[in-house]
Amino acid sequence: MDAGTSMTAAGTMRDAVRLPPMPAGWAMNVTDERVVRAPIRTMFALARDVDRWPEHLAHYRWVRFEARDAVGGGLVAMSASRPFGPVSWPTWWTSEMAIDEARPAIRFRHVRGITRGMEVEWSFEEHHDGVLVRIVHSWNGPRWPMIGVTAARHVIGPVFIHGIASRTLAGLAAVAERR
Repeated sequence: MDAGTSMTAAGTMRDAVRLPPMPAGWAMNVTDERVVRAPIRTMFALARDVDRWPEHLAHYRWVRFEARDAVGGGLVAMSASRPFGPVSWPTWWTSEMAIDEARPAIRFRHVRGITRGMEVEWSFEEHHDGVLVRIVHSWNGPRWPMIGVTAARHVIGPVFIHGIASRTLAGLAAVAERR
């Protein structure tokens, strides 16, 4: 958590999680984007309501808030599967989650799991057909000597991150377009 955030004993945060702007120039950058034929507020509401993602998305195994802040962010643990034909590879991570109602945008910083240190942003822009949703993942890779950056650029980013994020975006878009 950032320096200004502290938790109470009951698992609530005293202050809203705040994360800095996305970093530039990191080793791995994965972008998934799509125009969703729905109002921007409908898509933003679905995306920020992460604890309901397993209801909408078959590849999400579970989502649990360890602490919540007053604006819907907090510290959240998530697990999703990356399918490979009939076999699914389970993944998990814990993130700080910050909500920016004004932009609107959602920021995550992975703080536990193999992707620790990854920065993520969901952004939403008005589009003549609805809303352009963009998910950006930036990371310098795991701290594995000699192969960390290579693994991030050639396996973790394109196979796992894109594989899960593209399914998440498509699934939430389908829900938003039915509303």
